[in-house]
Amino acid sequence: MRKIFFLFVTVLLFNACKDNKASNDKMLLDSSGNINNVSVIIENDLWNGQVGEAIRNVLTAPVYGLPQDEPLFTLSQIPPSVFSGFVTRNRTILQIIGNKPANIEFTKNIYAQPQKVISITGQSKQEIIDIVNANAKKIVETFRNAEIAERQRQMKKSPHPYTSIKEKLGLTIEFASAYRIAKETDNFFWIRKDITTGTSNLLIYSLPFSSIKPNDSTVTQIIKIRDSIGEKHIEGGVEGTYMVTENAYTPFFKETILDNKLAFETKGIWDLKNGFMGGPFINYAVEDKINKRWVVIEGFAFAPSVEKRDYMLELESIIKSVKIE
Repeated sequence: MRKIFFLFVTVLLFNACKDNKASNDKMLLDSSGNINNVSVIIENDLWNGQVGEAIRNVLTAPVYGLPQDEPLFTLSQIPPSVFSGFVTRNRTILQIIGNKPANIEFTKNIYAQPQKVISITGQSKQEIIDIVNANAKKIVETFRNAEIAERQRQMKKSPHPYTSIKEKLGLTIEFASAYRIAKETDNFFWIRKDITTGTSNLLIYSLPFSSIKPNDSTVTQIIKIRDSIGEKHIEGGVEGTYMVTENAYTPFFKETILDNKLAFETKGIWDLKNGFMGGPFINYAVEDKINKRWVVIEGFAFAPSVEKRDYMLELESIIKSVKIE
């Protein structure tokens, strides 16, 4: 009898803990904030000195692959004394706290959800600076991944009702209903969205498995392929004009993983052959061993006279939603 009573009490306590956790999760308000905007919670004297400079060197470094310099993130400095209420709901927060043992902590959903909070503590200014520099890559990746996830979440609210991409290319990719199919063949799609001063564009196509050979010349192979695709499919407004890669700008290239598959990421500047248009592009060539092919997904923007960072983040968010069947 005592065992039954003990078991009954244990179950009650367990359920109470679960209910309390669920209640706490429900109490969190939705996070807010513009895309690529980070709130930095730091005292004014630290922000205006070497600590602030170290933070800015990491978080406002220029984005590679844009025609003009634009920072990775837009920073909003907030003194701890006024960090309360609505401002705590920002989606990405970096907290700097002095006079505590040196440490860095990555947490989520502290004040709102979804939310990423990075807290850095140190007994001295130099300790804080050292932690910022030592963890620069992880800090940037944490905030960028949060922004990509947020952009994907926003686009899911109004998804494009496409079906032909899955039917023809055997993959799914999520983009908003504001985009339209501009051109479609059996294995090629050009998807566009009108923006304030131009367009955001997405290309999806497949290539034979022998088209790309992973070696020292892979980036050259990819550039030749995208130039041939541009000449064939991405024509300008005047006859004889088409999209090519800007040769004067060295592309960024790295090996990565997309949809749990080997992929090559290439960033650079596109140009209009025999014309006067241009802008940034990001290209992923994904190895699809099962279907013995390469799937190429590229985003490029035409947005003269305006900043392009956020447009490119949206395109990258779309690309990273791909699921190859």
